[in-house]
Amino acid sequence: MPPPRSAHQPRKTPRQQRAWRTRARILAAAAHVFAEHGYASGTTDRIAEQAGLSIGSLYQYFPNKDAILVTLAQAHLDDTIQAIRTHLTQPQSLEQWLPAVTGALVDLHVDNPRLHQVLFEQAPRPPELLAQFHQAEQEAVTLVAKLLREDPGVQVPDPDAAARYVVAIIESLIHRFIGHIPGSDHTALTGQIVYIVTRYLS
Repeated sequence: MPPPRSAHQPRKTPRQQRAWRTRARILAAAAHVFAEHGYASGTTDRIAEQAGLSIGSLYQYFPNKDAILVTLAQAHLDDTIQAIRTHLTQPQSLEQWLPAVTGALVDLHVDNPRLHQVLFEQAPRPPELLAQFHQAEQEAVTLVAKLLREDPGVQVPDPDAAARYVVAIIESLIHRFIGHIPGSDHTALTGQIVYIVTRYLS
């Protein structure tokens, strides 16, 4: 007997292209609604209206707004993992990988900073999703530690500890400033994070 479906999981996985398009409409509408109204007021009624669907059609795909938010968070996590692997898996110097991965992670938050603020601060995080976040963070720490260890221009007594600080600095500053400071200069933010981390490592 299969395990019961979590309340944070979608109701069904689309099998046809039309169903995938409908699911995508719901997620795009939800991103707009959560960004505009926040978590508390981002109701399924508003999401269905924004998507141009009946509430019954929405419930065919998602049982509640938390399941929609978790799906959006999962997509953001997948993009984050891809950026980490793209920019941290090849041997390169600090001057190469640090601005590249920082810029890529900042870019992931630029298009809809308010949505990412909701995802980071208000969205439910079921244990399975939280475990994936921790796993992604650990993967980033492992890759950064390897790059620090192999870079002759970086001299730190404990590359593993330094990598944990580097990942935490990048993550916390991105989430602290994007979405909280209207009109913030994202290029400048990337530059400031790179400066802070470089000074720390030297």
